[in-house]
This record gives sequence, C-alpha cells and structure tokens, in this order.
Amino acid sequence: MIRKHAFSFKNAIAGIVWAFKTQSNFKIHLVISLVAITGGFILHISYSEFLVILTLIGIGLAIEALNTAIEEAIDAIHKDWTEEIKIAKDVSAAAMLTFAITAFIIACIIFIPRILGLLNLIINFIQLNPEPPGF
Repeated sequence: MIRKHAFSFKNAIAGIVWAFKTQSNFKIHLVISLVAITGGFILHISYSEFLVILTLIGIGLAIEALNTAIEEAIDAIHKDWTEEIKIAKDVSAAAMLTFAITAFIIACIIFIPRILGLLNLIINFIQLNPEPPGF
C-alpha cells in the first residue's frame, strides 16, 4: 500500500514538473504567487491573511493543473475540432478565470489597505523632510 502511494506521489510530482516546464500559465501563476508571498512579508500581513493567500495559491495551481489535464485529455482523445470540444475547453478555462478574478479581489482586499498605509507613511516622511540638508 505504501509503495502504491509512493508511486502516486511520484506521478503527481512528475505532473507538476511537466506543467511547470510546458505551461506558460502555470509559470505565470507561480511568479504571481511569489510576488504575493513576498508582498505579504514586506507589508506584514496577518497570519490568517497569509493562510488565505496560501490557500488561494494552492487552489489556483490545482485549478490550472485540472484545466491543463482536461485540455490535454481532450486533445489526446480527439484531434479534430468540434463545437463540443470547444465548449469543454472554454468552460474549463472559465473555471480558472472565475477563480483568478475572485482571488485577485481577495488579494486586493488584503493588500491595498497596507499599500495605501505605506504610501501614506512615505508621503508624510517626505512632507516632514522636504529637502535634504546641503541643497
């Protein structure tokens, strides 16, 4: 039983590696994820907000992988274009788009107040120190 799980885990890792090597959207998602995590550290988001961001990242990568799997399976089964294949691929992509829009809105709710606070600190600092000495 453990051997079967190890084999499944190995296949899952191979799928992640394949998606990273071949799917530009997967790479984009990973870069945006790193930006969000880095931004979280820089802007000192809360522990619960980090959990939300990490959950969004995980779900987003999973949906992107499922979208890719659906497209690849359809392409492997049927090489010709049909309206049904188009619908299946479009709806699969729509799932990712819907999630991406939702994740973006949630990220804005978390990050925008902190970004505005940081900008306010910078503006206040500049107003208190309008010109460096010696100029």
